[in-house]
Amino acid sequence: MKLDGRDRAILRLLQADGRIANVELAEKVSLSPSACLRRVRLLEESGLIEGYTMRLDQRRAGFPGNAFVQVTLDQQGRQTLDRFEEAVRKVPEVLACYLLAGQADYMLHLVYRDAPDLERLHTEILTQLPGVVRLQSTMALRTVKRTTELPV
Repeated sequence: MKLDGRDRAILRLLQADGRIANVELAEKVSLSPSACLRRVRLLEESGLIEGYTMRLDQRRAGFPGNAFVQVTLDQQGRQTLDRFEEAVRKVPEVLACYLLAGQADYMLHLVYRDAPDLERLHTEILTQLPGVVRLQSTMALRTVKRTTELPV
């Protein structure tokens, strides 16, 4: 889909506030409400807009800790990767999982409540995932930047 300046403006505004009223959005991008709504629908139908979510305050939700875990599997065959990926999708504390090129096979971003919770995740869940032979964890001391907004 070819995007023009107004489409990009719409995307930036919706990323910043997914609950913005169409009338206000239209005004900010200098379109009529019906033309603006038409563009938003086209962006949704194209799949560029995947959906709308809200963001929780991680600490207030009870998950002050962030860990980044490098995972090494025993094999890199398609079946092993598929089994691991299917299992890791079911772990609610894993916010993101990336397949890597490098020494480790995957990088996980997970949240945890406290040290015992992190230990539980490590010993009872992550080490039990299919194919896992090694984990290397790094704990974040503080979040400097956290966003879901892409630079469109």
